[in-house]
Amino acid sequence: MAAVRISSRSGLPSLLLYLGIGIALGQDGIFDVKFDNAELTQVIGYAALVVILAEGGLGAKWKEVRPVLPAAAVVSTVGVGISVGITAAAAHYLVGLDWRQALIIGAVVSSTDAAAVFSVLRRVPLPSRITGVLEAESGFNDAPVVILVVAFSAVGPVEHWYLLIGEIALELAIGAAIGITVGWLGSLGLRHVALPASGLYPIAVMAIAVTAYAAGAMAHGSGFLAVYLAAMILGNSKLPHWPATRGFADGLGWLAQIGMFVLLGLLVTPHDLVDDFWPAVVVGLVLTMVARPLSVFLSLAPFRLPAREKVLMSWAGLRGAVPIILATIPMVSGVEGSTRIFNIVFVLVIVYTLIQGPTLPWVADKLKIADEPEPDDLGIESAPLERLRGHLLSVGIPAKSKMHGVEVGELRLPAGAAVTLVVREEESFVPSPTTVLRRGDELLVVATDPVRDKAEARLRAVGEGGKLAGWLGTSGGSGVSGTPGNPGPPVLTKAPGTGGSAVRQAVKPVRPVKKLGPAGDAPTTNARRS
Repeated sequence: MAAVRISSRSGLPSLLLYLGIGIALGQDGIFDVKFDNAELTQVIGYAALVVILAEGGLGAKWKEVRPVLPAAAVVSTVGVGISVGITAAAAHYLVGLDWRQALIIGAVVSSTDAAAVFSVLRRVPLPSRITGVLEAESGFNDAPVVILVVAFSAVGPVEHWYLLIGEIALELAIGAAIGITVGWLGSLGLRHVALPASGLYPIAVMAIAVTAYAAGAMAHGSGFLAVYLAAMILGNSKLPHWPATRGFADGLGWLAQIGMFVLLGLLVTPHDLVDDFWPAVVVGLVLTMVARPLSVFLSLAPFRLPAREKVLMSWAGLRGAVPIILATIPMVSGVEGSTRIFNIVFVLVIVYTLIQGPTLPWVADKLKIADEPEPDDLGIESAPLERLRGHLLSVGIPAKSKMHGVEVGELRLPAGAAVTLVVREEESFVPSPTTVLRRGDELLVVATDPVRDKAEARLRAVGEGGKLAGWLGTSGGSGVSGTPGNPGPPVLTKAPGTGGSAVRQAVKPVRPVKKLGPAGDAPTTNARRS
């Protein structure tokens, strides 16, 4: 907990603190714990990486990822190939490693780390286009890199490079198909089957994500790509009890990072790192200043992104625990010089994470592409009401929401949805159509199954565009009737289970009015507007 706090205050990626804890516990450290089981480290590292990718996918916003999906896919495949070739050449000609060791190092360090990228980027206000490319790339590029490292670490020479490329393409296709299928089926089930306890939803979501990895790996596809895509679909499916699920996944992701990094710190022997310090610095310098920028600029050439954005993406290619975990593969396979490969990768990750992580906000500011933080999203949590075939939506109104000052009647919810309760300053009351909503209010909205999505879309539209949402170009959701010229008939809003009672709301165009009295924004007011 202290490491998390220090990390968030200092801007350093948390992995450095956890690695430090592991080193302090291990050989040459305070407690001198002897640990050299690379195979166990690899297994636990893979499991932790599955959880970290699942957490990253659950937090990825489809509206940000969708426009940049082709660019992220090219960077994570073609860009990885360019980076591997340049870095391997540097390791061979500048450091003196043989070609097999050089190719392994090139492949290992060419993958950006999902945990490092997620933790740093979510504290840096960048345009959604850049954030989307970097997060999707870090989720996608683990898959081809793992295949390359395993192929280079196998006994015997790598035959026919085109067969290796074909194998990578096939495994990625299988992993993508399985991830999309498992994610879609899982979201469909969770949206239509009410579990007996809300605490089961977070467990079910993570279980579905892990199932995607298992199914992908058993089908000889990319399990890492499968788990990331499945989690992304689940994270954008408006699942019940989503805030609780998101918090659970976030905590599980932290736990996975802590365990993985501490174990990697235990595995390393600090006094063995001295001889490999300068080779690691040389390889890292070529990777950071030559290989990464070339891979970004060449692979993104068809997408017409501004050069300064490509410069930032080049600098934001953060490495973390993933390269160190991948460096255990040649150790388990018995590759000659595998200990030196591990030491070089370990030093490279620490040195360049120390440089790149804290300086990323400064680079973004100098390039003048730092963005303003986005306003808080309208918090909507859904709980299924199985007997009523509906949903209970809990809606929080954040500080900058344009829902502030809107009357309940002006929400114009679709028929079959109604605001049933308002919680304000620790008091709750049943609102009238003229009750004015305020910042910090919590609303309980009951919506039947057919209009659940329409009701949420309408609430989000009012939160973004205010009471004129639908008139001034802000999407009002498909359940909104009326246009600027034709407001449409009155909307019947009905709360399920109320015995047929309903509130009839006349929808009229809003025009400037003269106030004759105070607005009716409290539960007991009788004031009217003229």
